[in-house]
Amino acid sequence: MVLGKRGIDWRWVGLKALAHALALLPLALLVRGVVHDSLGADPVAEITHATGTWALRLLLLGLALTPLRRLAGQAWPIRFRRLVGLYAFFYACLHLATWLVLDLGGFWMQVFDDLVKRPYIMLGFAAWLCLLPLAVTSTRGWMRRLGRRWGQLHRLVYGAAALAVAHYLWLVKVDLREPLVYAAILTVLLGLRGFWRWRGRRAQGA
Repeated sequence: MVLGKRGIDWRWVGLKALAHALALLPLALLVRGVVHDSLGADPVAEITHATGTWALRLLLLGLALTPLRRLAGQAWPIRFRRLVGLYAFFYACLHLATWLVLDLGGFWMQVFDDLVKRPYIMLGFAAWLCLLPLAVTSTRGWMRRLGRRWGQLHRLVYGAAALAVAHYLWLVKVDLREPLVYAAILTVLLGLRGFWRWRGRRAQGA
């Protein structure tokens, strides 16, 4: 640990700066693609796909940090959980905004038509709604205010991840390999949590 005069761990500051840079890299690549007109024949579809995919990837990464802590026996992965979760919400907001602004082009009355014609959008919107209160209450102040209820509220992340995977699976009509990979990852992560909870209850009952 490298501490400065005011007790700042500069190594940790550097790691967080690197994490921010890596999380913003997909957005930077999208912006570069827009500027250089290199997003293909349908840039809106590419932006929609990229923002949605990165929201899901970061959401799953955030869920993986607790198992990683237990398997590695190290506490440091948890220190990245809030950062990763907020970036997952950030990309989810970009994904939603792309649909509302670029895809629909400001014709807001088409929102309801799209929801009827493409019901998988409802799953994606429900996932975003689950993430919204988690992002709002992600600060230490909210943790203190909510107390034990904070942990209960943040279990919504499991529902958000399941809805996001279902949204992707329903969206894809031909090649299901990528969404099935995410579904498998989510199944493993939830399975590990269920197994550890079952083992903990069994140990308490012994």
